[in-house]
Amino acid sequence: MGSVPVEMSRERFEELVSEALDEVPEELLGLMSNVVILVEDDTPPGEPELLGLYEGHALTSRGWDYGGVLPDRITIYRNPILRICDNDDDVVEEVAVTVVHEIAHHFGIDDDRLHELGWG
Repeated sequence: MGSVPVEMSRERFEELVSEALDEVPEELLGLMSNVVILVEDDTPPGEPELLGLYEGHALTSRGWDYGGVLPDRITIYRNPILRICDNDDDVVEEVAVTVVHEIAHHFGIDDDRLHELGWG
């Protein structure tokens, strides 16, 4: 039985992203420096399953010469997330998990470690 994707306006989705950020552990958010979170409707071509993407310089690879660069970006992809969710609560949870994953990549934490921490 295929589930029907949640219908949701961009505005509502962005509200849920804000709610999801409230779910992210304070310690993680406090550590994020020079990062912006963006919402896009669709993923880049060839990446239909992508829920989020972190682009930038992981903290672990920033050297003495890091500075004067554009902020790192975490992009949350609206349509792929809506496709796997059944309701608003699912969306909040999925966005929270996605954001945590992307923040973790920002800190150079890999998926295996995230699973150990319970963010599967």
